[in-house]
Amino acid sequence: MKAKYKHTNIVARDWRKLAEFYEQVFGCEPAPPERNAVGEWVERLTGVPGAEVHGVHLRLPGCGEDGATLEIFQYNTEERRAETAINRPGLAHLAFEVDDVEAATDEVLAAGGGCVGEVVTVEISGAGTITLIYVADPEGNIIELQKWKKP
Repeated sequence: MKAKYKHTNIVARDWRKLAEFYEQVFGCEPAPPERNAVGEWVERLTGVPGAEVHGVHLRLPGCGEDGATLEIFQYNTEERRAETAINRPGLAHLAFEVDDVEAATDEVLAAGGGCVGEVVTVEISGAGTITLIYVADPEGNIIELQKWKKP
């Protein structure tokens, strides 16, 4: 199989507000058009009776016009979300490389996000030193902020 990675999807309670967070904090940019998927094909695809999906794709910083996107969608009905936990099976987090982990953490917090853990710095043998933290966006999705210092 020949494959190319295209996007990661986050299901939001308020897709516009969550997209604004990623635009404001990380510099993501909308990749039009907005998505408004309604109809029998959406129900067949998702397995959700009566499903309607609305949202947007965001270009990720540093990935260019044809790079992978962050897809933020909202359904007309939703399931209850479990508490945020870094060790829950499934996709754990999105990661962004930043110039300053502490300053980026402050930006996430100022934009309505939260901390999951603490800032740590650790040397990885053969790779360098990494400073990182797990934070969460306003809807509880975990984000890793990282900065590498190569040997």
